[in-house]
Amino acid sequence: MKFSYVNPTQIHFGQGQIEAVTESIPSTSKVLLIYGGGSIKRNGVYDQVTAALSEHQWVEFSGVEPNPTRETMDKAVAIIKAQGIDYILAVGGGSVIDGSKFAAAAAKYDGDSWDIMTGAHQVTEALPLGCVLTLPATGSESNGAAVVTKAATKDKLAFITPVVQPKFAVMDPDVMKTLPERQLANGIVDAWVHICEQYLTSPAGAMVQDGYAEALLKNLRVLASQFDQRDNDQWRANLMWTANQALNGLIGAGVAQDWATHMIGHELTALYGVDHARSLAIVQPHLLRNQMKYKRGKLEQMGRNVFGLTGGDDLAEQTIVEIELFYHSLQVATQLTEHESDKAHAIDAVIGQLENHGLLELGENQSITLSESREILQMAVAD
Repeated sequence: MKFSYVNPTQIHFGQGQIEAVTESIPSTSKVLLIYGGGSIKRNGVYDQVTAALSEHQWVEFSGVEPNPTRETMDKAVAIIKAQGIDYILAVGGGSVIDGSKFAAAAAKYDGDSWDIMTGAHQVTEALPLGCVLTLPATGSESNGAAVVTKAATKDKLAFITPVVQPKFAVMDPDVMKTLPERQLANGIVDAWVHICEQYLTSPAGAMVQDGYAEALLKNLRVLASQFDQRDNDQWRANLMWTANQALNGLIGAGVAQDWATHMIGHELTALYGVDHARSLAIVQPHLLRNQMKYKRGKLEQMGRNVFGLTGGDDLAEQTIVEIELFYHSLQVATQLTEHESDKAHAIDAVIGQLENHGLLELGENQSITLSESREILQMAVAD
């Protein structure tokens, strides 16, 4: 292991913590409050946030969609530049936070904002950003990564830079009380795959990272098995904190990371509108089977330590079956059906986008070429 690790995001966790926004943003700042479709006005979060901002000068921008688009966020950037905004407060789930990170970076750039996503512009400065998390899933509230879609071309790309990492994050489990079942299930699955992308690679003897990853995976198994108790304060708090820990950089420090499931899954979301978490469940089991020769050791470790399986020549395959059963227990499918029956066309479309985006050698070993991606999609796309 060799790594440098720091997580500078201050976390305000627990019930009633939205009031911490008041002291977390300098009183002299002019704030842009960014949120999504308006659910925060129905569940009381908006009133709590605006009360916390009562001593600040602020304006608002709403309408950030699931899988935020550059087209929408460019409108926020125009407000930032026109009104002299110097602080962003994102109130929402991963999509709102990711979109706000994009806006924070684009506000400091005079060129085409999409340059940020293609790498044509290297982000070195951004507006400061804080957030109030309303949907536990992505971990975006305490990392420097964001995923944004260009709606015009159905391109969904990621960028990562420490300068857009939130300065603070409010995590109040009470805001989850009105979330639909589908979004809660998505949150469990999203966090699960985030952990797997950093854990299901190759044995490295990283006892802390492996042990912590396994603890988080076992948490999610329990939470899924207790899904009927999702109205419980403790259930909500544990999901919110587990999803945060899944992608705050700790379990990935100094170990190989994969992320191929995400790269392929992003294309399913961009092309067919599949929920992000559900795109991951569609891809992951088939990718694991395709990459068995590289992942067997960690799959066997996961089978023993997370699922409590015993040994055997087929332990790795048993583990993949258990992962699929885990998804199915949450009513999450492991095959794509949104392509509306034209399997060959769907596979060609995804492969074409992977090629367009230069995603030619994916995974921790760069062993998933377009040929392997096609094999994975042959299994992942329903007839």
